[in-house]
Amino acid sequence: MKWKKLGKIFEFQPINEDLLSHASNPLALHLRDNVFRVFFSGRNKDNKSSVGFVDLDIFTKKIYNISGTVFKYGKEDSFYSHGVSIGNIYEIDENKYIGFMGWQIKNNEHWRGDIGRLILDTDEKLSLDPEDVFIGCDEEDKVSLSYPWIIFDEGIYKMWYGSTISWSSENGEMIHVIKYATSKDGNNWIKHGLAIPYEVGIAQAFSRPTVIKKDDGYHMWFSFRSGDGTKYRIGYAHSKDGIKWDRKQDSGIDVSKEGWDSEMICYPFVFKHKGETYMLYNGNSYGKTGFGLAILEDK
Repeated sequence: MKWKKLGKIFEFQPINEDLLSHASNPLALHLRDNVFRVFFSGRNKDNKSSVGFVDLDIFTKKIYNISGTVFKYGKEDSFYSHGVSIGNIYEIDENKYIGFMGWQIKNNEHWRGDIGRLILDTDEKLSLDPEDVFIGCDEEDKVSLSYPWIIFDEGIYKMWYGSTISWSSENGEMIHVIKYATSKDGNNWIKHGLAIPYEVGIAQAFSRPTVIKKDDGYHMWFSFRSGDGTKYRIGYAHSKDGIKWDRKQDSGIDVSKEGWDSEMICYPFVFKHKGETYMLYNGNSYGKTGFGLAILEDK
C-alpha cells in the first residue's frame, strides 16, 4: 500500500478571532464535481478550537467559499469549553451528524475529553444534538474519550473511538487507544472494548481513526505516537470483520524530507471519489498551516 502526496491543497490564513490558526481534522463533504466542503477545527489565541469550513476543488485548489465560525467552543462549565475536534459525518433518517471530541480543563487539572454530536443544519450551521455529552466516560472508559468515526454497515451503526487508559506510562507518554462500539439506532451504544492492538514504545498514543470498507475487509488509518519523542505519524490497520484488527508497521505514507509536513503527519480523513481513494491530512504543528491531500496508488 502506497500513498502519493499531492501537496498542500489549503493554505490557512486567519479568518476571525475564533479561527486565527490551524485547519486541523479535515472532514470532506462532497458538493459537486471535484468540489468538497472541508470542515476543520481552527484555534483562537488561547488555543481553544472552533469549527469552520472551506469549499474548494481538491485538484485545482480553487477556493469557492471560506466560512466564518460555524460552531464555537462552549462556556466554561461545558464539556467542550476548551475546544471541538471533529470526526466524520454519518446519517440517521436523512439527518447529517458529526461526532466530535469536546475538550475541557477544569480546576487547572489535566485536560480530558468526551464525545459530543453536532447536527448539520440546512443553513450551513452546526448545532449540538444532544445538548449535553453524547458518549461519556463510564466503567469501560474511565479517563477520557476522543475522536469518533461512525458508519452504518451491515444493518447497524459501528463506531471506532479513542479512550485513555493512562495519562502516563514508563516512557512518559500517555496510553490512548482505539476502541469499538455498536448501535442499532445510532444513538444508544454498546461498547466492545479494545480494537487496535497497542505496544508501549512502538504505538501507544492513537487519535482520529478513519475507516473505509472494501471487498477485502475494513481499512483504518490513524495518528499515533510511539513514546520515544517522535511526533505524530499516520498508522494503518486491517480487519476482516471490523472487530479484530491487525496493525501494520507501514501505512504507506510518512513525513516529507522538508516543508510543511516534514516533522509530523496526523489526523487523516480517507474518502473515495470517482473510483479512487484519497486522504486529507495535517502536517507540522497539528495542522497550523493547513491540510494536504494524498491518493492511494498501490491498492
